[in-house]
Amino acid sequence: MTDDQALVSRLRNGDRMAFLELIQRHQRLVAHMVGRIIRSVEDREEICQDVFLKVADKISEFNFQSRLSTWIGTIAYRHAINHLRKQKALFSSIDSGESLERMFISRDDVAEELEDKDIEDKVVLLVERLPEQYRAVLSLYHLDGLNYAEIGEITGMPEGTVKNYLFRARKLLKEKVKMYLGKEVIK
Repeated sequence: MTDDQALVSRLRNGDRMAFLELIQRHQRLVAHMVGRIIRSVEDREEICQDVFLKVADKISEFNFQSRLSTWIGTIAYRHAINHLRKQKALFSSIDSGESLERMFISRDDVAEELEDKDIEDKVVLLVERLPEQYRAVLSLYHLDGLNYAEIGEITGMPEGTVKNYLFRARKLLKEKVKMYLGKEVIK
């Protein structure tokens, strides 16, 4: 019996210490998944707690067709996406036609900002402005090191869609970086 199988068995038997162990093992994964989608710190904390409550509630349905971490990651991803959709329904989103200069800094300040090595922060902000599906796929692939199949399993997208979204996300990000810098930096 693997560690995950033993943990799931203990959870199904109502072992409270097993629940704490589950949180300890997977809190980083859940925080990372949720943090890639949700910007508000308060919302992230609440969603992470909700994810673990949902995992505990649905543990009897887990059947080991995937790794426990993948199953938990899927729940975290879907819960964060659902939260984001609810928020978008309540609040109007940022106008996508807004110029990047107005969102960040004036072009006169670009050289100074680059000298201060803030480009990474600006790229992170640009990534955060990508559509949620692109942002999620890009983050899961480049930051979490997941492959297409794993991303597809977590997001529920076919592998071809994952590849397509990753291609589109990179292209859109490249365009935004070019626009931000006011010149072609990547060919």
